[in-house]
Amino acid sequence: MTAATTATRPSVERGGPPAALSPARHRALGKLLPLVLFAAVLVPLALTRWPGTAWPGALTVDLSAPLGGASDWIIDNRDSHPLFLYFFGHISNAVVLSVRGVYLLLLAAGWAGVTAAAGLIAWRVAGVRLALTAAASFAVCGVLGMWVPTMQTLALMVVAVTASVVLGALLGLAAGLSDRLYRALRPLLDTMQVLPAFAYLLPVVLVFGIGVPAAVLATVVYAAPPMARLTALGLREADRGVMEAVSSLGATARQRLLTARLPLAREQLLLGLNQTIMMALSMAVIASVIGAGGLGDRVYQALASVDVGAALAAGLPIVLLAVVLDRTTAAAGSGTGPGARRGLGWAVAALATVLVAIAGRLTDRLDWPGTWTVNIAEPVNRAVDWMTTHLYSGVPVIGGTADWAGHFTTWALDPLRGGLQALPWWAVLLLVAALALLIGTWRTALTAVLAMAAIGVLGVWKPSLDTLSQVLAAVAVTLVIGFAAGIAAARSARLEALLRPVLDVFQTLPQFVYLIPVVALFGVGRAPAVAAAVVYALPAVVRITTQGLRQVDPAAMESARSLGATGGQQLRQVQLPLAGPALRLALNQGVVLVLAVVIIGGLVGGGALGYDVVFGLAQGDLATGLVAGAAIVCLGLMLDRVTQPAERRTERMKRHTARRTGRTRKAA
Repeated sequence: MTAATTATRPSVERGGPPAALSPARHRALGKLLPLVLFAAVLVPLALTRWPGTAWPGALTVDLSAPLGGASDWIIDNRDSHPLFLYFFGHISNAVVLSVRGVYLLLLAAGWAGVTAAAGLIAWRVAGVRLALTAAASFAVCGVLGMWVPTMQTLALMVVAVTASVVLGALLGLAAGLSDRLYRALRPLLDTMQVLPAFAYLLPVVLVFGIGVPAAVLATVVYAAPPMARLTALGLREADRGVMEAVSSLGATARQRLLTARLPLAREQLLLGLNQTIMMALSMAVIASVIGAGGLGDRVYQALASVDVGAALAAGLPIVLLAVVLDRTTAAAGSGTGPGARRGLGWAVAALATVLVAIAGRLTDRLDWPGTWTVNIAEPVNRAVDWMTTHLYSGVPVIGGTADWAGHFTTWALDPLRGGLQALPWWAVLLLVAALALLIGTWRTALTAVLAMAAIGVLGVWKPSLDTLSQVLAAVAVTLVIGFAAGIAAARSARLEALLRPVLDVFQTLPQFVYLIPVVALFGVGRAPAVAAAVVYALPAVVRITTQGLRQVDPAAMESARSLGATGGQQLRQVQLPLAGPALRLALNQGVVLVLAVVIIGGLVGGGALGYDVVFGLAQGDLATGLVAGAAIVCLGLMLDRVTQPAERRTERMKRHTARRTGRTRKAA
């Protein structure tokens, strides 16, 4: 037995000697020692000047007056000030005309023309199977009596996605070709990626008011960052050998871009298109709160009246649109469909669509026939009533879903909220600083602390801690279920195959849709908001966990097996430690996704910041809504910094250092 084998055996059988953990402990203590000294000096001063546990009123800035004044000024000058007449007014008019034009075009094509177009496009891109799925999905939208709202949502989607792709591609092109602009845009895109969707509604409402222009522009701002990020990534990671070969042939910068960089970045560009479409659909549904109309408005109105049947009837078309758009754009990115072979196929598809639309117009059958609709609201509501009677509160011994929600609120949410709100404000800031410092750097900790302190300055400390308690509870449940499912899927190929289609569907659903089943099962309150957040975040956590465990070095696993380690020992002492970065990434993504839905949970009684945003939008109280929205931004930024692995933040610095070292050696 070699010395290496002898040294390895205790690590597998007994977890390794305590000394092996000493360097990590020393690094953690070294990071925290300056923070402890800093706290020992400042905490007594803070206690002397601002006693008590709540955020000091002296450190709070009341923004209601200036925000109210700004809102009044905008309302008074919206029809007369040159900024609105010659800039924002033209943008608003262009958006309205574009959405109306697309909507009228869809209505003119008729249900047959639109359904044929969806099926033929899917056929050219992905084949017959997806074509049948697309045609059937649009037909189901009509059968449910949601044809007109579906066309309204689709028209808004077409305009928003087009603008998002153009804006994102231009920003990505500039960032991909300029290191300076890339460094400037990256922190902005990182921040925008962690913000909940609700945070985007408030600024555009302040400028454009309630209506379609605000909804479209909020969707564009929310959906453009993925396109920009992936475009820049594709251009910057173009094969260096190909680029050098093109340059050696004397190609200009424009020729290198058009003939080499863009073709090499095709996969990333189409992935960006896919992500932009999915985020735009999610945001377009949420934007119904500010007057987007369409399917989202039907869901919103149904949830407001707790009409689960009507909400499901409008939610199913959203799900079908999401699945069809996701599968179609994903197939386009892979380039495996018939459309990959250029020829007369697209011309035939276009001609067939025009002929079907003309036939529908000549026969005066543009609208979906009323006799072909099915009202599912009544049977669904009857089923909900049965569930309320038998599952909601009528299950013997174990209790119903209402009992579970009540117990979770009493035993988890209430103590967690009470504990956070009972902590002194300075203790919360120190805890945030310590967590951010352990996982990141001093710069990370400073950003997280300033974001948390800004919440107190805005005067929404207590509701923000309420929201934070819901996020922490949802993240804990998500990680327990997600890690368990991810570990099981990583150890069983059959289970992974069974989970894959379920996770695929769940990852394509807009956030709004998750509220429908939880309202039916749990009623309204904070527990349903947490349940919706858990279901929304689970797919990402399960996928990342499974992938991280499967990518563990096979040599390390084989070495552990050769030393006689059991399956549990291999998991605990080899797989989980080596998959640590992936697990931390799963934690980060789970936190970001949970926050997004917890905020939307304000629509179903979640309270806290989500309720303030909804109240501000519904009552026109922009001061309340904007302050809550700014607090959401700060909370999202803090949570991202506290849970984002340091490796991700330092990766770019390492690549930059490697490039500089390579240039130095080349020059030498």
